[in-house]
Amino acid sequence: MIELIVFDVDGSLTNGDIMYSSSGEEFKTFNVNDGFAMVFWTKNLGKKAAIITGRESKIVEYRANELKIQYLHQNVKDKLSVLDEILKKEGLNYNQVAAIGDDLNDLKMLKKVGLSFAPQNATELVKNNVNVVCKKNGGSGAAREMIEYILKEDNLEEEFLKAWL
Repeated sequence: MIELIVFDVDGSLTNGDIMYSSSGEEFKTFNVNDGFAMVFWTKNLGKKAAIITGRESKIVEYRANELKIQYLHQNVKDKLSVLDEILKKEGLNYNQVAAIGDDLNDLKMLKKVGLSFAPQNATELVKNNVNVVCKKNGGSGAAREMIEYILKEDNLEEEFLKAWL
């Protein structure tokens, strides 16, 4: 059973675009449906979530706080070593982890976890090395699709529906 989900940001929780204003302010767009499912995962099910990203952004920190993500690690070069630290702290193993990523810096981590996902807009090398390629793009519901897949696999889909009906 999956106990921890790990999210990459750019290309997975967002479409991968980074916009800047003329004053240098950074903009990212997140999907509300992804956030809805992420909150259910942590709040309603009491499961863990982590964001491990190669870039650093105040916007990501804001989004992680808004969604009550337990672990936020930014500016990470080796995502697998950060995941190792989280697993030790939580007393979990790789088979209890699902992760989503879209590019080569995610690949080592994706190959190690129990259930790996790539959004539709991921690089081909990543899509060829994961368990599930989402129908949706990053930033357009891929994280929600991932969570719904896990809920179905772990027989928690009914609990998800009951929370809202």
